[in-house]
Amino acid sequence: MPRETGTTSPAVPQEEMATALVCHCPASQCACGRVAAEVAESAVAEATTMSNKEVKATLKSARDAIRNKQYKEALKHCKAVLKQEKNNYNAWVFIGLAAAELEQPDQAKGAYKKAIELEPNQLLAWQGLANLYEKPNQTDVKEDLADVYQKLLELYESGDKQKWCDVCNKLVELYHQEKKYLEVAETWQKLIRMKQEEGAEKAELHQLWKKMIQLLKDSTRNQDNKTEQLLLTAFEHALHSADTVPGEDHQNLYKDFIQCLSKFPHEVARLEKACHDMMALYPTVSYPLEVLCLHFVQSGTLSEKALHCFSRLLEMDANSGPGIICFGIKCLKENKYKEAVKSLTEGLQKTNQCPAAWYYLAEAQMKIREHRNAVLSCNQALEALGTPESPNLPWKNLAFQLKAEILIKIADADAAEEAIKALEQAAKLDSYLGRAFFYLGNYYRDIAGDKSRARGCYKKAFELDETDEESGTAAVNLSVELGDMDTALSILNKVTEKARPGTAKWAWLHRGLYYLRTGQPSQAVSDLQAALRADPKDSNCWESLGEAYFNRGSYSTALKSFRKATELNPGLVYSIYRAAALEQILGKYKNAIATYQQILKKTENYVPALKGLGECYLMLARSALGNYLDRKAVDYIEQALAYFTRAVEHRPDVSCLWKLLGDTCTSVHVISPTKVNVQVLGSLLSKNATKQVLKKNELLILGGRCYGRALKLISLPSIWCDLGINYYRQAEHLTPVGTDKNEISELLEKSLQCLKKAVRLDSKNHLYWNALGVVASCSAIGNYALAQHSFIKSVQAEQINVVAWTNLGVLYLATGNIEQAHEAFKVAQSLEPSYLLCWIGQALIAETVGSYDTMDLFRHTTELSMHAEGAKGYAHWVCSTLQDKANRNTVLYLYNIVQMNAIPAAQVVLSKYTERNPDDASAFTMFGFLNEYLHLKQQAAYAYERAASLLKNSEDTEKYNTAMQNYGRSLCALGRCDEAIEVYTSIPLTEFDGIVGLALAYFKKGLLEESIKAYEKALSVAESEKDKAHILTALAIIEYKLNKVDAAKTLLFKCSLKEPSTESLKALCTLGLVKQDATLATAALKELLKLEKGNDGIYERCLIASAVYALQGRNVAIQREVSKAIHSYPDNSALWSLLSQLVPLYASRKPKGGAVAGSVAYTLDVNHGKEVLLNIAVNQLVAGCHMLEDKKNNPLKNIQKAIHLCPDNPAAWAVLMAACHAENTVVCLNNTEPKRTGLEMTLVSTVSAKTGESNLPHNYVRTLEDWCLCQAITSLQETGKLSEAEALCNKGLKSCPEHPALFLLLRQVQCKQLLQSHKELPDNILEELRKTVMSSSSSAAAWQWLAKIYQSQRMMTGAEMCYRKSLQLASQQGSWNGKLSSLLRLAMLALEICMANVPNEHWPSLVQEATTEALKLSPCPLAALLQALLQYNRKMGARETRRMLERVVYQPANPETIVSVARWYLLQHLYAKDDCELIDVLIENAKANGDVRALELNEKLSASA
Repeated sequence: MPRETGTTSPAVPQEEMATALVCHCPASQCACGRVAAEVAESAVAEATTMSNKEVKATLKSARDAIRNKQYKEALKHCKAVLKQEKNNYNAWVFIGLAAAELEQPDQAKGAYKKAIELEPNQLLAWQGLANLYEKPNQTDVKEDLADVYQKLLELYESGDKQKWCDVCNKLVELYHQEKKYLEVAETWQKLIRMKQEEGAEKAELHQLWKKMIQLLKDSTRNQDNKTEQLLLTAFEHALHSADTVPGEDHQNLYKDFIQCLSKFPHEVARLEKACHDMMALYPTVSYPLEVLCLHFVQSGTLSEKALHCFSRLLEMDANSGPGIICFGIKCLKENKYKEAVKSLTEGLQKTNQCPAAWYYLAEAQMKIREHRNAVLSCNQALEALGTPESPNLPWKNLAFQLKAEILIKIADADAAEEAIKALEQAAKLDSYLGRAFFYLGNYYRDIAGDKSRARGCYKKAFELDETDEESGTAAVNLSVELGDMDTALSILNKVTEKARPGTAKWAWLHRGLYYLRTGQPSQAVSDLQAALRADPKDSNCWESLGEAYFNRGSYSTALKSFRKATELNPGLVYSIYRAAALEQILGKYKNAIATYQQILKKTENYVPALKGLGECYLMLARSALGNYLDRKAVDYIEQALAYFTRAVEHRPDVSCLWKLLGDTCTSVHVISPTKVNVQVLGSLLSKNATKQVLKKNELLILGGRCYGRALKLISLPSIWCDLGINYYRQAEHLTPVGTDKNEISELLEKSLQCLKKAVRLDSKNHLYWNALGVVASCSAIGNYALAQHSFIKSVQAEQINVVAWTNLGVLYLATGNIEQAHEAFKVAQSLEPSYLLCWIGQALIAETVGSYDTMDLFRHTTELSMHAEGAKGYAHWVCSTLQDKANRNTVLYLYNIVQMNAIPAAQVVLSKYTERNPDDASAFTMFGFLNEYLHLKQQAAYAYERAASLLKNSEDTEKYNTAMQNYGRSLCALGRCDEAIEVYTSIPLTEFDGIVGLALAYFKKGLLEESIKAYEKALSVAESEKDKAHILTALAIIEYKLNKVDAAKTLLFKCSLKEPSTESLKALCTLGLVKQDATLATAALKELLKLEKGNDGIYERCLIASAVYALQGRNVAIQREVSKAIHSYPDNSALWSLLSQLVPLYASRKPKGGAVAGSVAYTLDVNHGKEVLLNIAVNQLVAGCHMLEDKKNNPLKNIQKAIHLCPDNPAAWAVLMAACHAENTVVCLNNTEPKRTGLEMTLVSTVSAKTGESNLPHNYVRTLEDWCLCQAITSLQETGKLSEAEALCNKGLKSCPEHPALFLLLRQVQCKQLLQSHKELPDNILEELRKTVMSSSSSAAAWQWLAKIYQSQRMMTGAEMCYRKSLQLASQQGSWNGKLSSLLRLAMLALEICMANVPNEHWPSLVQEATTEALKLSPCPLAALLQALLQYNRKMGARETRRMLERVVYQPANPETIVSVARWYLLQHLYAKDDCELIDVLIENAKANGDVRALELNEKLSASA
């Protein structure tokens, strides 16, 4: 090989040289010398080919010398070679070999290194150097030997694999001796990789991985992370490469793997996975579970996963030490301390591998006050945790701290000293340990009692560890206790300034509480919100926040905070109470009551809750009194008294409870005595009875006693004032009862003295002065000077005092000082414009001076609120105005009565007034009068009866007689004629109104002769001609009732000749209508129209005019008359309703207009709903409306609403039957199943029942029932229920054998059964059918049916004649629908024949003629379709055909059923003409309208094309 000097040197074979150099045996035991000689010989042999003879000979001599162990001789020869060739590699190798054998290691080492320097990639020198370093006498060459082995591995890598492995083993052994575990792992991993590349067996690899584990697991604590990972990788490979899985070796290996993992804290996930994997393979082995449990214990976690692991281990092995320890820890966390001590003690006896268990045991023992044992356990924990350098530093720290805490609790000198030592040891472990100072603070605070030093310790602890909340909290609390608020705030401010959002909860909380205590609620809110951001589930913090909001006045937000606190901790009674109190403040009394009741369920006698409940019921009672709901108020008062009584039973020493009881009792003063029957608990009355019912007077006296009890506890001016008002209310109650005046005077004097006492105690309170003024001004005392002085003092005490100014005005008004009263009321109005009483005062002044604004002022008082004076005053003025009939058209009347809706407004306020003042006869008279105006007959009768009963025993007989007449009139209006006659006859009747009332009662009762006598008596006393005309009209009506028509006419003509009245003319016109006398009716109508103008009676006038025009046959005039009236009075709902009713009868071509008229009437006045909805449904049925068009506004929906409003109207049920039939017909046309079947018999029965209950005319009832029967038969026939239809026909004919319509229907049903057999009908049957139709010759529908029969029998001429007959009848009857139907049917008959291509020109001309006439009647789309189809039949491909069909298809308003037929024929026409563009347009139209039939035809035609 080339050398550095350019010369060559003989090379020794590498394998032989390596063999010679690797041997370590002494010369006496092996042939090392022989080997050396052989090496030398081979080197010489090689040199012969590479060098001169001299070098060759010298190297040979060196070889021989080495062979003969003449190492010195060999050295000489080598030196000789080196003289010749200085860089001879082999010579240097021989020198190294010989020097090594001569125990000259330094010379050998130098020779080998020289050779390596010459040839660094030759093996011989490296082998020799390795051999040298391996000698036992070589020390401190481990590092060099490792480098040599690394080089040999590099050189052997591409050559001898076996030698590479041997060197690798030596290198690993060397690293292992030096505890270089990372190098061991990496080198051994290279060896395994080499074996894998050579394709080693799985078993061999398994052993190699196990060997690697054995090499690395000796000292796991000293290994770095990379070594750990390689060790764990080795375990995993060993586990995966094992042969027998599961097996004992594999199981042991898994245990070793888990044990190894348990030593690495950062391999938690891997440990858990390994344990779970082993459990899956070996489910009966508890070892992995035990390791997991110990791991969870040492980590200090108690998650759901850990608990599951604990329970599973104990299920597998109940005696497992780790399992028992874990169970003990679980008991400790659940505060089951005794069980925890027992389990931990037992567990520690079974296993000693869990130092943390001793700590938990000590903690549990501390909890049950076994402090000495706890100290021993802490010592055991510290002993088990080992030296301070061990990795268990956190546990040691905890143990020292716990020990110190326990020793402090022992509280003796020795323990304290030992505690100090423990804390010092903890501090040594962590010089910045603030907890040590914290426990010292505990010692000084709890044991030594030195709060100042304790605060210093806490402060020091917090300075060392600012995250220590306990230390900070303790420092702050002690600072507050010591009054050092600056220190407390400085600590809190320091923490909050540095705190990130959502942290330092304790600091925010304590500062918030500080602000709350010092009256700074806004800052408290801010800090408490910050505390909640750190812990949103702290119920106490939410409670504190609620308090802060409450103090700030944010009641709604405070309520939410208290509710949140209760939600988080339902046991917080205070939060529930505060929430209820806030609901009470916000006026949500019912919610507050429910919340208070929630507290009482937990704490039955919680006095604040009882008080709150009573207050809520008292407030509800006051609210009910304000709304004049007196009975409800009495119930609330009773409940309030019950709760207040329960409260004072438990706390009789609380003054406010007695005051509230007095307030509750006194609140009944406004209620009528008849309504006050209150149950009170016997304990409040100092009686043994459970409950006792008290009247109003007794309750007021009880209230005074309660105020007295409150005053005994504490003398307050407010309670003296309340007692004075109570005495005043007692006197006020006794005044109308007729009690002894001395008693009343005594009560008023007591009241006066109490109020004077209140004023003396607090002369600056305006309320006390005002109350004193009210009592002094009452009529029984009459000390107006004192009253005036009191009111003025009240105003001086409080400038904005609307009540005092109003009372002063009342005082001036009572004493006749009108101007001063007005000024006082004016000031009160300026102070508070919405104060009711000052407006009542102004109204009274206006009434006194006779102002036109009086009624308007009284009305304003009723709008502001309800008050007795305002209500009665307004009702009086409304009734007075209504009685004056001469002012109906004045502006004042229209404004005050009509525009201001005065009658219902006065009725409402008067109903409230009479409810509270049931003994005011005049009020009940006015109430009845107003109810009569509002058509509230029952209420009017009650009011008049009450007024009469109140006046019965009075001295004023005139008023009593008037009240009885009013009562009789109201009874007569109710139809209670017997009672009305009895009332009238019970009093002397001398006046016109009373006699007329009796006459009317006789008439309604049917006592016509008595009625005539009474009317004749009334005629004799009548003064005006108008009254006489009215009586004559009434007599005429009676004469007509007696069938004396001529006499009736005479009387009515007599009225008309003298001074015609509208009533007499209406009666005359009606008589003409009833007797079908058009001349009389028309003449009377003309006179009526001359006499009556304007809006008065417009509805009756239109109704009579319409009836007259109907009698004359002028149908168009009927519609015009009503439309004209509507045009003049568009806001009259009755006229719109009348139009909607008349359209189907006399203008059937405009049914949609009739429906619209009905809708307008319903919008204007919902009270007409039951009649209007019926009319709307009828019009919609005539117009052909149905549910598929409009699901909300259709006949069925509207008639259902009408029946819901008035279920007793038989006509509505009949229309419902028609609507159901129409809907069923529509769904059948759309090829769907009808939904409303089987209702026919039910509806017929319902109509019969309703007509039986009503008082309708007999003819109307008969017509309605017949129509319903025919309709039911028709519906049954069309649904295929022919047997039921026939049975119903026969049933109807039994009750009415000569009923032509029923007989016709019977024949139709029977004929349909025959036609279903598809056989020709015999001539005799056809003749019978013709005779049946002839018997109903006035029915166009009957002739149309006969035409259908003829058409089915192909008797086309006969069918044509029948259709012509039906057309003739419809024309005679003026039936537009009948004419149109006949013409269309006739055209369809003719078209059918035309489409059959019958060669007869008569039929096409008939189609053209009939459709032309139909189009004259109406723009009928069906007629247009028939014309188009006729054109299609004549000339399919003509352009006119396309135009006519397109006109039908693309007309927007045409029904889809008609358009679909036209589209079908048009599509065929377009395909015949091959017009692709128009075909596309038509198909798009079909798709848009969902015409499936046309689309299917298109597919067929396009396929065939």
